[in-house]
Amino acid sequence: MKHKNRIFFFLGVLFLLFSTNSYAQTQVRNLTCEYLTNPLAIDVLEPRLSWQLAGNERGIEQTAYQVIVASSKEKLNDNEGDLWNSGKVESDQSINVVYDGVDLKSKMDCFWKVKVWSNKGESIWSEPANWSIGLLFYNEWWGRWIGFDRPFPWDDDSFHSRLSARYLRKEFEVTKPIKQAKVYLMGLGLYELYFNGQKIGDQVLAPVPTDYDENVKYNVFDVTEQLKSGDNAVGVILGNGRYYTMRQHYKPYKIKNFGFPKLMFHMEIEYEDGTKAYVLSNDSWKGTAEGPILSNNEYDGEEYDARKEMPGWNKVGFDDEGWLKPEYVQVPNGTFEAQMTPNMKVMESIKPVSVSKIGEDRYILDLGQNIAGWMKMTVQGNAGDTVQLRFAEVLQDNGELFTANLRDAKATDIYILKGGEKETWEPRFVYHGFQFVEITGYPGVPTVDDFVGQVVYDKMETTGTFETSNSIINQVFKNAYWGIRGNYKGMPVDCPQRNERQPWLGDRSTGCYGESFIFGNEMLYSKWLDDIGYSQKENGAISDVVPNFWRYYSDNMTWPGTYLMVADMLHRQYADVRPIKEHYQSMKKWMDYMKDRYMNEDYIVTQDRYGDWCAPPVTIEAGRGKSADKKHPRELISTAYYYYYLGLMEKFALLSGNGSDVAEFQALAQHIKDGFNRKFYLTEKAGYGENILTDNLLALQMGLVPEENHEAVFNTIVDIILNRNNGHLSTGLIGTQWLMRTLTANGRADIAYQLATNTTYPSWGYMIENGATAIWELWNGNTAAPHMNSYNHVMMLGDLIIWDYEHLAGIKSSTEDSGFKEIVMKPEFVEGLDFVNASYQSVYGEISSEWQKDRSTIEWKLTVPANTKAKVYIPAKSAADITESGVELYQANGVNYLYQEGDRALLEVGSGEYYFQFKR
Repeated sequence: MKHKNRIFFFLGVLFLLFSTNSYAQTQVRNLTCEYLTNPLAIDVLEPRLSWQLAGNERGIEQTAYQVIVASSKEKLNDNEGDLWNSGKVESDQSINVVYDGVDLKSKMDCFWKVKVWSNKGESIWSEPANWSIGLLFYNEWWGRWIGFDRPFPWDDDSFHSRLSARYLRKEFEVTKPIKQAKVYLMGLGLYELYFNGQKIGDQVLAPVPTDYDENVKYNVFDVTEQLKSGDNAVGVILGNGRYYTMRQHYKPYKIKNFGFPKLMFHMEIEYEDGTKAYVLSNDSWKGTAEGPILSNNEYDGEEYDARKEMPGWNKVGFDDEGWLKPEYVQVPNGTFEAQMTPNMKVMESIKPVSVSKIGEDRYILDLGQNIAGWMKMTVQGNAGDTVQLRFAEVLQDNGELFTANLRDAKATDIYILKGGEKETWEPRFVYHGFQFVEITGYPGVPTVDDFVGQVVYDKMETTGTFETSNSIINQVFKNAYWGIRGNYKGMPVDCPQRNERQPWLGDRSTGCYGESFIFGNEMLYSKWLDDIGYSQKENGAISDVVPNFWRYYSDNMTWPGTYLMVADMLHRQYADVRPIKEHYQSMKKWMDYMKDRYMNEDYIVTQDRYGDWCAPPVTIEAGRGKSADKKHPRELISTAYYYYYLGLMEKFALLSGNGSDVAEFQALAQHIKDGFNRKFYLTEKAGYGENILTDNLLALQMGLVPEENHEAVFNTIVDIILNRNNGHLSTGLIGTQWLMRTLTANGRADIAYQLATNTTYPSWGYMIENGATAIWELWNGNTAAPHMNSYNHVMMLGDLIIWDYEHLAGIKSSTEDSGFKEIVMKPEFVEGLDFVNASYQSVYGEISSEWQKDRSTIEWKLTVPANTKAKVYIPAKSAADITESGVELYQANGVNYLYQEGDRALLEVGSGEYYFQFKR
């Protein structure tokens, strides 16, 4: 018996050792190519490969890697890198490793894996990943563009355009066993794709919008599993989107219109015997516009007549005798590009909170949340019964919809029943911004169980969580979350509800930075950066709206300058330098254009357009009934921003290999700084310009204030907020972008916290107190004139979300080692806040920061991802005042005390979880 126990003990020890070693081993995971997981089509010939390390030990650092890329899964399994075998590369780089193998060609499939060496040992090979190259050349598209370049008699191409959806179909035969089948598709403006009656993919409102005169995005699908031996059918529905614009024959000098919906379809079927077959768009297809989608207009809504449904239209054997031969139509002017940003999809479904009767045949549905998307409805009635759904963000005092702020957008969906069994319907080619829905004509009594709110935005990961002990901060963050995602529509739009929904650049110059903590938005903004580049005129001018569906070339610094700020965000947050390299010359061209046209002999930039857009009226009543659409251009703003952008250009020049430009930028910056202070500094008031909050914030935060005046100018800022403004902000779109960080960087995080938690006008909390479930366009959204008064805008967030993460949670990327390779963790443990719990999924992995106070101590738990380090700032007089995981700091594994910096002890830690405790 004793001998048997020894055997069990010995086996148990072996098992424990084996388990411990397996658990501790560094793992490689989350492989991406161009920030995408297994992309089906990219058109980048030197793609960048990234991966994450994970392990249970502290201080994991990669020391080398090996990447293998193969042309088949079998070769990859055999470790045969016939496309590329990097060999063992001594490097800690795990983000954006550039492919350096065989030249990549159209339609090439690439399979890859990676293993790493670290200070903890050698990993096993990662799980395999893959990417494919799209169609790189125009003449590789063998089909023809087809469609109907005309309205049909039942259509209406007047101001409120009503154009029916186009349905296209074709049957074809699969004659042999299939190895692989891929579809390359451009469906403009929007499409849905079907094979044998089955919808392909979960995307909606696809593809992403572009200026179709400049570029057109194509989507790719692997449909191997959807095809069958013998006869097959493909069907495509085309909607209007932004291609056939929502307002026809209206302000053509301003609003672009690209034409009628059209299709380019290219399918390649590769058989197991190596032969290939193709299905291409041409006049062998059949088409009709007499389907159930009678109209689809992004502003006005979708009208659907279920009596006109065509059962089986996208299946084999459908009788299309009455259908038309599609026309060969004009090719779009833009270049064809692989879409490398995700499509939109239904990302969440929410149940209404109530349905209330307000009239004989009318009901008001309350979703409980302002969203961007649509309603999915279940209904049963007689053929011809017509249900109308009319959308709005808020209600009037009498309980009716408030639609004045929609301007001329009808925001109405209409469904005509076919009769009989229960019918479930949702629109395909429109979306709305709303919380409330007026239901008219519903057979019987509608209930909350008959409707579902479909939340629609770009398919991307939620990368951030954030919670504090303060309910106002939490609710504002929640509202921001809803507002940001609601306005991701293949491009960042300003609002989702009225007859606008445009990608205004100024709204996202700082916003994109804060948003990146909440959502994995790198591909959205990389695409948008390309859009901005496409908008540039030959002389260097850049549009205020991009893609420029509206032609606005007003020549100002703050809106087009978003070009530079987005590029800076992508580098700071995602370690992505390629956009800077690709766009550097265009950015410089714009800077030269503005200098040559508008900088005077005193180095003042004389051209501005919007000023501090939508600054709050002095009181809530002062703005009652008044339009916020007032422009107050300011030379101070344009000059300060030009100076700030010169600093970015200096950085970009070094990153892009254009270091010879730096001296020019520095010399001009000094001239501007001198000229700025000569013109705008008010010696007696220790302030700038009109001595308002925004003027002083810009001067200070952008580095224009001489050192000897720094303290006095900041004291003026404090005086304006605390005394002149009675503890409130007074900034519009421009000033709010710098407000919270300026205060905190100068030692007054307490004032920033006061602004973040205010509930009286003007403040974010005031919006909450007045029923907001997203972020208002205006500080006085409850009293302003309605025509420019959105209840789902994000521009007034300013730098609040950045402040939440970087200064309350202490999650910030170092500027020296971007993309969170080095993390700066320096939270402000402000009075009045008892805890903060936050996390962020960086390109290296999860970073988290959780701190809480009691009467005498602060406990701080933080997580640092593998292959990174963090600088940790703890308010303590010395290392002796800090413990980690219950032991004194000098005994703590992986913690290195560096030195005292002011009232903080500066520590350096590697990856892992840490538990610090110190006195308040």
